Amino acid sequence: MSKIPIAIIKLAAGEEQAPLSKAQKSFNSLTKQIQAKRATLAAWQEAIPTYQQKYARELSPLIIALGELHLQVVRRLDQASNQKGMTSSERRTISDLISQMAGDLAEERDDAEIIALYNKHSGSDYEAEQAAALKGMKSLFEAELGVDLGDDLGIDSHDELIMRAQARLHEQQAQRESMRQAEQENQSTRKKTAKQLAKEAKLETEAQQLSLSIKEVFRKLVSALHPDRESDPEERQRKTALMQRVNQAYGKKNLLLLLELQLELEHIDQSTLDNISEDRLRHFNKILKEQLIDLDQEIFHTADLFIAQFGYNPYDRPSPSTIMHQLDADIAEIRRTIRNLKQDLIDFQDFKKVKVWLKAMRRRPRADYSDDFY
Repeated sequence: MSKIPIAIIKLAAGEEQAPLSKAQKSFNSLTKQIQAKRATLAAWQEAIPTYQQKYARELSPLIIALGELHLQVVRRLDQASNQKGMTSSERRTISDLISQMAGDLAEERDDAEIIALYNKHSGSDYEAEQAAALKGMKSLFEAELGVDLGDDLGIDSHDELIMRAQARLHEQQAQRESMRQAEQENQSTRKKTAKQLAKEAKLETEAQQLSLSIKEVFRKLVSALHPDRESDPEERQRKTALMQRVNQAYGKKNLLLLLELQLELEHIDQSTLDNISEDRLRHFNKILKEQLIDLDQEIFHTADLFIAQFGYNPYDRPSPSTIMHQLDADIAEIRRTIRNLKQDLIDFQDFKKVKVWLKAMRRRPRADYSDDFY
């Protein structure tokens, strides 16, 4: 059964009515912002599964194939470095390239051959470097986050260190929350001033009013839609589906969606909306502000999970409208790199071509040596 389209909630001043009040303008502004945030969240929820499917189908196999080609290139360069006729300068260039490429490959896979090639050409020890890097990262976390990660860390990867740091942070947060609750309980046992009692009573009354505002709309919808009161099977099915939407909206305290459902089902009309009292509007506006904050947080959390999963720069936040374009560009770039690497591997069979290639590499800045491979 098709879903009823969402009605657009907006207050309007009639021809003979006074201009919109401050509360009415605020209501319109909030509903407009919420509708825009909904669209953004829906765009993320639609784009992410499409991205995931194409990533797994097209990009992931290319990344695996690229890694295998990198390993072949490293092997060929290592073989070339041992051939007679290579100058010391050419051997240094080869070692620089292998160090960069083997180091990157070693981060992706636990392979003794790759680590051995890295150690051979870098003049260093990969495992010792990783241990030192982890120790530095541990010190940084402890200093920046204010957590003590202990001296008994049996960890051998950055991911494990991050997980341990997160666990310690959660422990500290739980301790702080426990202390805060204890302090609140302590304060509650103390005698409160008349001002404190009045403030608490006001907040409690306001919370009750906000809850009643939502509950009132919910009850009217339940009364009109209750499927048990419907004898027609098809209509009962329709009302059951609508009741599910009503219950979901009420569970999330989603006032705007409840009002939209009322408007869709013609249980209220535009005139009724336009004449909501100022007190009721103020209650509605407070609920809508909270809903807007919740939507912002949900969008941020959804985007953050995507960024973490697919390795995007967290400071260069993507949008639902750009991620597929970026994925297509990444696929095209890796395909181009794979074609170039395959040709390089063919050329590397000719010793003279290897020397020509190395000469071209030496003209480039050292930091850019491996650009052609990524």
